[in-house]
This record gives sequence, C-alpha cells and structure tokens, in this order.
Amino acid sequence: MAQPESNGLFLLFPAGKRPTRAALNEFAQAQQAVSLTHDPAGEINLQLVDPSQSHPQVFREPSDVSATRDPVWVELLREGLTFDLMGLAPGSSYDLPACDHLFDLETSPTAFRTEALFLTPGPHLTGGQRSLPVMQGLLEIARDLVHHFEELEAVIWPPSGSAIGRVYFESVAAAWLEGGAFPAPGLIAFKPAIDGALETEGLDYWIDQELRIEPPLSNDRLAATRLAVRLVNRLVILGNLRDSERMAGPDGRTLVLRPSENRKFVRVWQE
Repeated sequence: MAQPESNGLFLLFPAGKRPTRAALNEFAQAQQAVSLTHDPAGEINLQLVDPSQSHPQVFREPSDVSATRDPVWVELLREGLTFDLMGLAPGSSYDLPACDHLFDLETSPTAFRTEALFLTPGPHLTGGQRSLPVMQGLLEIARDLVHHFEELEAVIWPPSGSAIGRVYFESVAAAWLEGGAFPAPGLIAFKPAIDGALETEGLDYWIDQELRIEPPLSNDRLAATRLAVRLVNRLVILGNLRDSERMAGPDGRTLVLRPSENRKFVRVWQE
C-alpha cells in the first residue's frame, strides 16, 4: 500500500468502491468551482522518431491502468490552487492512519475493509500547506467529494487522529466555509490530561500550539469543552499566542490565556 508524503486528509470508501479517473472526470464536470487540470495516466508522451521510418511514431501512456498497482492520481484546481487526489481505482489504495477520536461514527473505520484516497495540496503550495486559504480550499474540495460520491463513508484528519462521518463532516465543513465557526470538535479533538486539565489534539497543526484548559476550570468537562471550542475558533483566526491575554468568559468572568514556558501550549485559567 502507498503512504502519503505530505499534508492532507483521507477519504474512505468501502472496499472495491473507490472512484476511478473517469469518475473523477465526471465529478469535475459536475462542479462549477472545481476542474480536473492534470491526469498523468492520460497524458501523451513525447514523439519518438525512428530514423528508419518516414513518419514519427507517437507513444501514449496506456489509458487502461488496471495492470498496475501504483497509485493513480489526478490534479484538481479550485480558485487558483491545485490539489492532488491520489489512490484512485484500480491502482493501489492508501493505508489508514491511526484514529483515536471518532465523530459521527460508532466504530473505527480501521476495523472494516475500507479503502482510502488521499487529498493533499499540490507541490507548488509547498511551504504554504497550512495557510488558511489552502486549508479552506482543501476542505472545500473534500466537502464537494463527500457530497458527490454517496459511497464515501468518512474522512480521516491525521493531525487530530480524527475519523469523521460523512454527514457530520459535510455539515461542519460547510458551516465554516460559509463563515461559521471552525469545525472543532472534528478537525480538533479534546482529551483529558493526567492532572485533570482538558487539552486539544491537532490545534498545533494550525497555530503551532495546543490549548490547555487548566483545573479547576476544566472540572466541568462539558463546560470546559464548550469553552475550548470557542477559544479554538479565536486562536485559528488570530494565530499563535505569544503574550498573556485576558478576555471575558461565557459567564462574564475574566479568563487568563498565557503561553506555557516551552510555548507549546496556550494555558487557560479563570482569574
């Protein structure tokens, strides 16, 4: 099985249900904002001239790639940004990464015969893969794919170790892309620390820091999670926290946000 080498997300299909290049072409034709701009398996090779022949011979890449187990991929363009969709049938699928957090799923997809595509920013976006415009473009295409392919069951977002069911993913992604809150829980997961604090998993992908709601503020787990979701939305917009800040909490009392000594966490207390 192939392994991804860059940032991106996994799109999960039942075994034997992954789309082909032809299906992706139909998908692109049905979209207003997405186009298929490169299909390596459909490209024509350079002309090779045999001096003994009066006419050049054109060698073409085979349109039938069923004989190979190499990954099959296409390039998709949305609003000037290109993304590679890899793992199309009948080439090899992608191995699933670990999933520690489930959203809108009762069982981890790794427990079933599931095959995966991998959607990632194109090579020309190297260095800017984590920027908000690129990540929003990635989620827009993923949302469109979920909406188009009924067989698509779930999405895996590796930075938070999250497996997200299709309905929940489409809903929260669409809400964020239309100006709503950042999709956490989902692209961000929450877990208890040994000392009782509530910590995020996956926020560091966006701002190079995780969030940590400190005790006793974290004692009410539901209230702490709601607060963390609110703060995640704020931090994704504003970015890495470098200095201490104060802000009003949901109950009107003052919260203190402060970077940890190693700057890997944004720690939150109630003043």
